[in-house]
Amino acid sequence: MTMTFMASKSWRLPGLLLTFLLLGFSCKADTFPTLALWPTIPFVRGQDLCQYQDAYGKTRAQQALGMAQLLGELIRAGSEPKQAPELLQTIDKLIDQGRQRAAGGFGMDVLFEGSFKAALDRVYEEHHPGVRKLNFFNPSALNDLVRVLRDQQRQGHLDATQLKGLTAVAWGTYSFSPGCKGDVLVTLHIESSSGRTFSYQARGMPESVMGQIGYQVFAQFQKTQFPSKVVYQGKTLELLGGPGMLVGVTNSSRKAAYACQCMQARLPTVGEYIFLTELGAWNGGVNSAKGLWALSNERVMAPEMPNPSIVRSSDEFQSPQLHYFCVRSVVTKSPSAQCAP
Repeated sequence: MTMTFMASKSWRLPGLLLTFLLLGFSCKADTFPTLALWPTIPFVRGQDLCQYQDAYGKTRAQQALGMAQLLGELIRAGSEPKQAPELLQTIDKLIDQGRQRAAGGFGMDVLFEGSFKAALDRVYEEHHPGVRKLNFFNPSALNDLVRVLRDQQRQGHLDATQLKGLTAVAWGTYSFSPGCKGDVLVTLHIESSSGRTFSYQARGMPESVMGQIGYQVFAQFQKTQFPSKVVYQGKTLELLGGPGMLVGVTNSSRKAAYACQCMQARLPTVGEYIFLTELGAWNGGVNSAKGLWALSNERVMAPEMPNPSIVRSSDEFQSPQLHYFCVRSVVTKSPSAQCAP
């Protein structure tokens, strides 16, 4: 079974497309190291907030006063009193016609889709993560893609036998935002085959708004999610974060060590901390270039205090705000360390 979505109709089909894909999925997105996203992203136009603000941004009394002032100005400019209301109606119609021409057609969804893909690729190019966790699923051969583009159609050749490689779909909505200055309010929704949903929203000019959403999506999927595992000195190191939060905050390195012990874990060593920081938040590590960080053996890492050393004793800081995360060396059996009573 194949389906091809025309550019003029793609915005009408997100519900049908989503239902078909989700019913056909048998895999779980959580079992995949990366997310394969369907390349066609329909955007449905919502309520025109610009027109809504024009109609309801002022009380009836304020609107009546404004109309009366305009009528007075037209009369003072030389218009006959009987012609002034007709002139106002003509001006209003011309404004509406201009807005209809600007918003007509079905090209806005194509602009948003292309801008989002370009923005996402640009962010990945800037940060160069070792593993790209969000990709666009492309089941078509290049010659099929060229044929579809030549016929001015959206990329959308769908073969049911190829669905096993697809793990997510995306769709969005947009509306002309209040203020009537040409900017738009855009939302993007991503749903994985496991049923998890992610939503993003930004406001800006049509040619740039998807840049904001592209970075939000990148940060959502590429940022280190605890617990995670990395290879350090030939062994597996598991990052657990803090108890109840990604990064813990305390005023004592002993408290941080105790919290990690309760999780059957420990604070990182100096070498582990430096390695995880160098990996960074986009490659399974952490972003800890600022602030004070608790280390093992009652030491503190102070990246912003290089002299005489960035590694200090915890006794050098009076009631500091210490950040910390817990780690654990992966072993074949459960660690014997237990939280003390």
